[in-house]
Amino acid sequence: MVHQSSAREDPLKVLREFLNEQELALNGRLPAERELCDRLGLTRGPLRKAMAVLEAEGQIWRHVGRGTFFGPRPVMNLNDVEYLNEHSRPSEVMEARLAIEPQLAKLAAVHGTASNFEEMRRCKRLCKSAGEWRVYESWDNNFHQAIAKATCNKLLISLFDTLNIVRRSTVWGQLRSTKLPPANHGSFAEHDAIYDAIVGRDADLAADLMRTHLRSVRSRTYSAMEQ
Repeated sequence: MVHQSSAREDPLKVLREFLNEQELALNGRLPAERELCDRLGLTRGPLRKAMAVLEAEGQIWRHVGRGTFFGPRPVMNLNDVEYLNEHSRPSEVMEARLAIEPQLAKLAAVHGTASNFEEMRRCKRLCKSAGEWRVYESWDNNFHQAIAKATCNKLLISLFDTLNIVRRSTVWGQLRSTKLPPANHGSFAEHDAIYDAIVGRDADLAADLMRTHLRSVRSRTYSAMEQ
């Protein structure tokens, strides 16, 4: 489909609508920039600004010489990502999250800095203001990633990033019954509680709350899959 956008249309909105219509697989390649300009009726400047916003959200990633791809940037090569995606069941991903992320929250409470806490606060705020599920999923991902970074442990951050890539592939494109998260979406209050425990330096509580949150996510995800 070719979009005939007017000069007054928001390029970011046009690009979001285009990506939603394409239903690209995770790490699927987007059309080249020139082709996107032609199809969307945009000039390069506004298109590049819109793509920069989506890249910051973790909805696309760019590789010089290879193109632009759909989804968050992999921390491994694409062959390894595809292998793990194909051989990991959603239940295994959740087991791994339950084994790792409570400890990350615990260490974040011990080692986190003011800038780490500010990033967590920004991510959970943007989760609540997301106008569609994909935007929410991106900022939810960034919230959990901010917790991992607050451990200040490069090895643990790398392990989290690997797990996170596989986790995103099981969630991305999940069917939803609403256009955007409801105002009472369970993760909002859970994120707030985890954040408060981390900032309050209550390591054990942060771990317990993260464990409770992940179990809640598991329950909601499996219920949605069964519908």
